Amino acid sequence: MYNPFALIGKTILVTGASSGIGKACAIECSKMGARVVITGRNEERLLSTFEQLEGQGHASISADICQQNDIEQITATTEELDGVVFAAGVSKLKPIMALNEMDLQTVFSTNYFAQALLTKSLLKAKKIRQGASLVYISSISGNGNTATGLSVYGSSKSALTSYVRYAALELSGKQIRCNTILPGRINTDLLQNSTMSDEQIQKDMERYPLKRYGEPEEVAQTAVFLLSDAAKWITGTEIKIDGGRTLV
Repeated sequence: MYNPFALIGKTILVTGASSGIGKACAIECSKMGARVVITGRNEERLLSTFEQLEGQGHASISADICQQNDIEQITATTEELDGVVFAAGVSKLKPIMALNEMDLQTVFSTNYFAQALLTKSLLKAKKIRQGASLVYISSISGNGNTATGLSVYGSSKSALTSYVRYAALELSGKQIRCNTILPGRINTDLLQNSTMSDEQIQKDMERYPLKRYGEPEEVAQTAVFLLSDAAKWITGTEIKIDGGRTLV
């Protein structure tokens, strides 16, 4: 029976798949029948993701998308794609007066420049099929939800969100769809390794109307929807997954 939400027969590339949202996206895509190509910087954790993929025919590429040589490697070794999930990202919690040039370069390189350059590389090599879906993981921090210490992170995500709107317009002639997911706080390693105390995390969680943080799988399931044929008329859209945080 036809299921417009399935990914059977589709090949999907997922960046940042060694942990967090990227890992969850790769696993959920495989559950929905896709052939998944995963990339990430940490080879050991990437292998762990690969071992959790369901089905056959998947591939793994150990690569850092902030490096041009690695972008070229991904492009050269990847077959034609029906979708890409751009999930690689880094966070930086630092007040404006303490920021330096290296902080800006590191965060923007990963959260913005790498995404745009990998997109260009895949398009130039004709590795993205007509009718494909490109899904970019941004953040509510780049869409008006401000917080002290997140200026560089939020700015990088704002740049990414804006870029995707332009990409959606420019690529529409090829029926290539581009959409952004804007998560609130998600239970990932980035949160667990943050400087926030348990008390601070609990207090922050209370600011969410649903009184909890999101799970990586909840973001991944929205990515699966955007990759599927069920979303064939959706492009240039930003979907918030934030437990209602931006309502208050």
